[in-house]
Amino acid sequence: MPKLDPFLLALIATLLLASLLPCRGAAVPVFSTLTVLVIAVMFFLQGARLSRQAMLAGLGHWRLHLAILACTFAVFPLMGLALHALFPHLLSPTLWLGVLFVCALPSTVQSSIAFTSIGRGNVPAAVCAATASNLLGIAITPVLVGLLLSRSGGGISVHAVLDIVLQLLLPFVLGQLLQPWIGGWALRNKRLLGFTDRGSILIVVYTAFSEAVVQGLWHKLPPSMLALVLLIDAVLLAAILLITRYGARLLGFAREDEIAIVFCGSKKTLASGVPMAGVLFPPATVGMVVLPLMIFHQLQLFVCAVMARRYGASEAANEPGAAQPRT
Repeated sequence: MPKLDPFLLALIATLLLASLLPCRGAAVPVFSTLTVLVIAVMFFLQGARLSRQAMLAGLGHWRLHLAILACTFAVFPLMGLALHALFPHLLSPTLWLGVLFVCALPSTVQSSIAFTSIGRGNVPAAVCAATASNLLGIAITPVLVGLLLSRSGGGISVHAVLDIVLQLLLPFVLGQLLQPWIGGWALRNKRLLGFTDRGSILIVVYTAFSEAVVQGLWHKLPPSMLALVLLIDAVLLAAILLITRYGARLLGFAREDEIAIVFCGSKKTLASGVPMAGVLFPPATVGMVVLPLMIFHQLQLFVCAVMARRYGASEAANEPGAAQPRT
């Protein structure tokens, strides 16, 4: 049975801290400035760590990459819009905004690659696809969010787009430009920088949820609403897993490519999603907006861990020379 992600436990602890001791008064501008800085540093380090060789290694398999990007940036948003159209009053408008935001996000990098490896899938292609998804997502996600909100009565301001460029895209590009000089250092200290990334996300979450708690988040969010968010996230995840698995087979992909499509095309990134939400949405709504994402994050880890082990066991059993069951 998969264990709870330690980072999820840290997120829960951060939510409890923000609920009991929210950021107030003179501390608010301090944490707001700190949030901007840690987001910029995190995307700078992502750019510095991104190996161009790893991204180029699997570029030749264009059909696989197109399938993964289509699932991430087309199928997912269409599913979100369909659910919103069918059940517009099931969730509050802000929670629906959070669900649509989940649908617009890029894939994860680390877990997509890790699960593809465990399942004995096409790892080089997974590295390329997950990296490309994150890189393209910096530009595509704000556009998608704007389109999705326009369909549901909202929109993204020009100021938010400029913030995306200044706080996310510019540091990322700067990190990439400096990658030949600092990339080796970043890769050697990958574990340490991973803690830095997670710490940055926790600061963003604490700041966002503090604002939401001060605005009365827990008075507006009964347990029944949380259960409905879990249900919607579960439906989205189940649907995309079925689409990626059987869609890959219908399109004639090899088994190892199917595994990469399933695990790269079904993921949504928490690491980039929380900072993006902090930039795209007003502070008073960010806490509520990222709730569906945090729930979806744990769901995808739990379900995909089980699937990856089953894929891996199946591949091992089919290898030449594998022990056959006795008759």
